[in-house]
Amino acid sequence: MLTTNTTTIHLHTAFKVDVVDPRIFGGFLEHLGRAVYEGVYEPSSAHADDMGCRTDVLEALKRLNFTAMRYPGGNFVSGYHWQDAVGPRDKRPITRDLAWQSIETNQFGPNEFVTLSERMGWTPMMAVNLGTGTPEEARNWLEYCNIESGSKWANLRIEHGYEKPQNIRLWCLGNEMDGPWQIGHVPAEQYAISAQQTARMMKMCDPNIELVVCGSCAPELPTYLEWDRQVLEHCRDDVEYLSLHRYVGNADDDTPDFLAVTNSIDRQIEATDAVCRAVHHTKKTRKRVHLSFDEWNIWYRARSGEHVDGRGKFAAPLLEEVYNLEDALVAAGFLNSFIRHADSVKIANLAQIVNVIAPILTKGDDMLIQSIFYPIEMYSKRRTGTSLQLVVDGPGYQSKSHGYVNTIDASAILNGNQLSVFLVNRDLTKPMEVKIKLGDANVTQLVDAEVVSGTDPKMANTYECPALVRSHAHSEVTIEDGVATIYLPALSVYAGTLLLDR
Repeated sequence: MLTTNTTTIHLHTAFKVDVVDPRIFGGFLEHLGRAVYEGVYEPSSAHADDMGCRTDVLEALKRLNFTAMRYPGGNFVSGYHWQDAVGPRDKRPITRDLAWQSIETNQFGPNEFVTLSERMGWTPMMAVNLGTGTPEEARNWLEYCNIESGSKWANLRIEHGYEKPQNIRLWCLGNEMDGPWQIGHVPAEQYAISAQQTARMMKMCDPNIELVVCGSCAPELPTYLEWDRQVLEHCRDDVEYLSLHRYVGNADDDTPDFLAVTNSIDRQIEATDAVCRAVHHTKKTRKRVHLSFDEWNIWYRARSGEHVDGRGKFAAPLLEEVYNLEDALVAAGFLNSFIRHADSVKIANLAQIVNVIAPILTKGDDMLIQSIFYPIEMYSKRRTGTSLQLVVDGPGYQSKSHGYVNTIDASAILNGNQLSVFLVNRDLTKPMEVKIKLGDANVTQLVDAEVVSGTDPKMANTYECPALVRSHAHSEVTIEDGVATIYLPALSVYAGTLLLDR
């Protein structure tokens, strides 16, 4: 029999990080590849409803209980002009998207997205074009969406059949403007001036909105963190959030090293937050800027060549990753990091939701749920409450790229007398006993729990075998003297809720 290791997680209900913002369970829908067309919207599908949306895809997405949904991009937004995609469909122009070299029909636009968001319970998170667009264009879009009536753009919305204001509160000031690949990329100071002008014009139009300014989108860029400092020194009093992005992968086929990437995610969050805090204190700003981790995922297989070049086609299959078990563990690691940093990370968006680096794939009228779907579903069910500090005491290992990590990666959320615990066992072959021990409370019973596990990190669901990697109910927990002991298989993600006697 395999040796079982033991890890003890120490907690105290008074040692709180902050309330977990439900918006860290957000998503991202970009006009890229088959995300919109053949993803959420496919009027020719047998699953299409009266809006042209795929009911099978929407039902699967409902299980993930997404909150803030970012739209319409992404790199796409830096060449996008919202006026092309509103009004009668037969009058909308067909345009060429330079970011992904694709044809855009504009048959699904901002109004269709807002209507879909209302159906799905999503909070729309709109991104404005600061690549080829202007501050005035952004302000006009805000007026179109949020102002009741009596002015040019508000009246145009009413003319288009949307009498009531859409009241969109969350807006992104461009996308990845620090990236040399971005349409309209400029130095930090130039972007900051444009973002500041845009922010002020938009808040003159509607002072109730919240704004996300572009921070560093990749730690490997030479401007990393310095970009953030310069942008915040201009925009600090005009925005609520600074964005950061992260994509990770296992290009070296080193599973232990890949699973240790959570160390790097933690460091990125803490370093970016340190810049926000430093500007807050040194510049004596009126408010603290928090973090919007508005693109995150595993992306490395479909990242070059034909995978990123639409070659002038409509709805070309771009960025279509096939996810396996190790990817599911890393996705859970991202969520653990967001929960552990609940005091700084207030928004996070999985990029993306259908077909494009996504938990759901479609092929004709068929649909496939991928491995990363399940940790998101498991965590989202238990997201309400306050993040607790925790100490993980147990075995670990030295990774090649990310330093020393505990074998168990963990986070915890307290909601009244219920404690939800989220665990990843990084060990490839050995199960683990994880003891949950609180300094001021006793565990009395298990409420419910789920686990995703397998024997091969490369296991992946296929249309022929769609249930190789999926979640299962988990009851292998013993409770003695107020301490819960959870038995975790090797290579597993666990989410469970315990009842406390406080």
